[in-house]
Amino acid sequence: MNLSPKWIPLLKKAGLEAIHWSSVGHSNAPDYEILEYAKANGYVIFTHDLDFGDLLAAGKMACPSVIQIRTQDVTPDNLGRLVVSAIHQFTNQLEKGALITVDEKKLRARILPINNVPHIHS
Repeated sequence: MNLSPKWIPLLKKAGLEAIHWSSVGHSNAPDYEILEYAKANGYVIFTHDLDFGDLLAAGKMACPSVIQIRTQDVTPDNLGRLVVSAIHQFTNQLEKGALITVDEKKLRARILPINNVPHIHS
């Protein structure tokens, strides 16, 4: 809910299946409900909310994968190419379970469950 639905056409244009939470769930749904929905339906969560990484770590969860943006300008115009590039670069990790962090200077992947597993940087 914290990213614009304008991301959906950009992701679909890049050949990715995408839905916005507002089309399947309540705007005030707790994060764990979104996690469970993504896990049950094989989705990757794309968010600006850092709480999802904390929930994955606290629950030692192996899925769903989460892509989190860590920058102030989270518009598709600003980050669209970088996000699509990150998705393609880390496809294998996302399929197995990963937390991908995207900011304007670097990409980082952490394999799930989050323990003391080394990071993959780009």
